[in-house]
Amino acid sequence: MLGLRYLPISSLKRLPIPRLVSHRTLTTDHFCRRKYATVSPSIVGQPPHPPESTREEFSEAVSRLLDCRIVQTASLGHQTSLPEIIRQYIETSGAIVDVSLPYEDRPSEARRANVSNPTESCKNVFTVAHCTQVGSEHKITLSSGFALNVQSQKPEGETLIITCAHTLEEIRQSPLLLSGMNVSESSEKHSGTFVVTGSGQSVQVYPVSTVVSALPRSDLILLSCKLPAGSVNTLPVSPYPSQKDTPILAHFVSTHRPDDPGWTRWIGDTWGKWHRGTVLGYRDFAGRETEPGTYDALSHLFFTPLPTAGSSGGPIIEEESGAVIGVMLGTRMENHVEGVRGWGVPAETIFEMFTLPGLEGKK
Repeated sequence: MLGLRYLPISSLKRLPIPRLVSHRTLTTDHFCRRKYATVSPSIVGQPPHPPESTREEFSEAVSRLLDCRIVQTASLGHQTSLPEIIRQYIETSGAIVDVSLPYEDRPSEARRANVSNPTESCKNVFTVAHCTQVGSEHKITLSSGFALNVQSQKPEGETLIITCAHTLEEIRQSPLLLSGMNVSESSEKHSGTFVVTGSGQSVQVYPVSTVVSALPRSDLILLSCKLPAGSVNTLPVSPYPSQKDTPILAHFVSTHRPDDPGWTRWIGDTWGKWHRGTVLGYRDFAGRETEPGTYDALSHLFFTPLPTAGSSGGPIIEEESGAVIGVMLGTRMENHVEGVRGWGVPAETIFEMFTLPGLEGKK
């Protein structure tokens, strides 16, 4: 698992070992089914089905307003079904889009995310929801996402959204979704993936049309969605990883208003806040320490503070430049000394989904 068999025993103590919080085991060829990408120091031998208390600890919370609006939109049936979204997710794994994503490591003031304006917060970061409904029962998994500065070619004019993949992986294993695939056509069943924007009663739910690309090992998925002009802001993305101790801003979310200051109304009746933190370092897929500016693979990004549930898929922004330098995935136990850290993937991984500048259209 993750190459542990090939490493000396002395090196195991510093590797971040995953704790499974869902229904499948992790292998190098199959993406781990996890809820909020939370892992712990539990070592090899973790049973594939964790105790119920573990699942309750990371139980997802969907606010009443979002739950109602998402189910209502799903019941209209004008969206790509979740089984089709999952099929596209599998088929587009590793696909390269025939457009380039601009390098924006030093974006202009106009391109920088306005983190001080609560109104703009819903446009900079928004909710991505996967929903399945069979009869009177339904299940929703939520993550954060943000728009990229490039338009989809198929369908033309749609906005490309980057988010985490593990919430789709979670609902993919949902007994409700699996039962919905086996019930008769006469039974009422609806499913789909949606982008949710707007605060308060002005919340809007838009169906995702296609999965454009996916990097399951890096927990990233690229979605295409038809969004009204001005409903979201595209964020500048830097291909260059930030050095250790670089100050960052990370967008956290909550279903209720926490006690600490700075939280503002976000999507629907949820709350959001840009938290200040720092880059703590990088790891490769084997768990070895890596550094920017070398030939090392920067597979994992560690940062402070610890993100909240539902923040997965949201951007990590370098405070000085205003560019996105990472995508949040959850939390991870580094070791018994340093404890749990914020965990994400460097933004340079996003560029693996796109054609290099100047090579668009060339085969």
